[in-house]
Amino acid sequence: MSAIVYETRLKDLRLRHRGKVRDIYDVDDRHMLIVASDRLSAFDVILPDPIPNKGCVLTQLSSFWFARTAHIVPNHLVDWPIEGVVRDREERARLSARSVVVKRLKPL
Repeated sequence: MSAIVYETRLKDLRLRHRGKVRDIYDVDDRHMLIVASDRLSAFDVILPDPIPNKGCVLTQLSSFWFARTAHIVPNHLVDWPIEGVVRDREERARLSARSVVVKRLKPL
């Protein structure tokens, strides 16, 4: 079982936003790294006890459906491996299953 990730603090990337579950980092002026943590929130409150591997499941489930529906509607995912974004080997190992690189877009 992988280590619980409650919060991330990446050395080489600037934290853009920390939400209830996801931490978002600037990669460059056109891309961001989204990391899903194991934090649990209910009714807009972050609870103290995380769920192990929750972030991995959320990321992989989302990635599956974004890929499956890409022919219907374009999405923000890019085919850019985390190795090109996170330099530190330990950080990369900790985040690989729970993070995606995305295009920076304006929300509707």
